[in-house]
Amino acid sequence: MPDLTSFRVAAPVETPRLLLRQWRSDDLDSFAAINAQPEVMRYINDGRTLDRVATAERLATYRRHWDEHGFGLYAVDLKETGELAGFTGLATPTFLPKIMPAVEIGWRFGRAYWGQGLATEAAQAVVAHTRAELGLRRLVSIHVVGNEASARVMVKLGMTLERETVQPDTGRKVRVYAMGL
Repeated sequence: MPDLTSFRVAAPVETPRLLLRQWRSDDLDSFAAINAQPEVMRYINDGRTLDRVATAERLATYRRHWDEHGFGLYAVDLKETGELAGFTGLATPTFLPKIMPAVEIGWRFGRAYWGQGLATEAAQAVVAHTRAELGLRRLVSIHVVGNEASARVMVKLGMTLERETVQPDTGRKVRVYAMGL
């Protein structure tokens, strides 16, 4: 299993209901449970769920991204309960080479947390933090065609449709939304 102990620490970001924070080793089981939900993973990569080992590998990748780029994906906790609801944050979308170089804002939440505005709330906090702290000039967000819930979050963030293309490794049609900062 990958080492989950060394990574650059980022300051947490808070919203009225959420705490966006660095990943911890004890997040593995909760995040694996989210990644095991077929509804959650339907529009991610090739649509397959992830087991505990694959989830640990993803967490290690997320932490390396923080070390390499100084930004990344935050674990998102509900303040009221401390439960891990999912993630939001920034990544480099190397899976879609035709839009590179780019920085993507993305999110994934467990099914129990859908329909509550949590993805929008968390993503708005990341956009505000990005504007204030990171000096990026542009963000993109990518969704598989058919994932209208993600498209609605993108529009709420102020993003506009830039292009429709195909994700090379899966052959799935995707839409790329963008916004200037």
